[in-house]
Amino acid sequence: MAAGAGSGAPRSLMARAIAALARREHSRTELARKLVRTLEPPDDHAALERVLDELEARQLLSDERYAGATVRTRSARYGDARLRRELAAKGVDVELAAAAVQSHAGGELERARALWQRRFGALPDSLPERARQTRFLLARGFSGETIRRVLGGRAVSEHEVPDD
Repeated sequence: MAAGAGSGAPRSLMARAIAALARREHSRTELARKLVRTLEPPDDHAALERVLDELEARQLLSDERYAGATVRTRSARYGDARLRRELAAKGVDVELAAAAVQSHAGGELERARALWQRRFGALPDSLPERARQTRFLLARGFSGETIRRVLGGRAVSEHEVPDD
């Protein structure tokens, strides 16, 4: 059934969905969670699913596009693990989230170095300072290997094999 056919309720639900998508990209799960709070008696969960299906069919709603937009806007501040966790929390498929993170230009090592440089700018000179810088980068979702390379002070490319 097309949105807007029958009673006016699905159109109202569609209007609320389009208004949310006009503000920013949403994942299907995120938009469903937002809209389910606004369901009124003529609306039901089946109507919500029909609206979401139609939005996807019209390419107004796309988890792939949402994942790409999220990674582009948040990758300068966060590591790959945090980006994948955030996308999973919004209902994006694990494989789709991993692909979005992987395809983003600028590897995790370069992003971690840039963030570390803006925040600290100098290698730690004591164990407590090293721990503080490590916690900062860990909290932002950077891998242990990436943090080790950043705090090691050497210019190591992301594709270089460590000397361990």
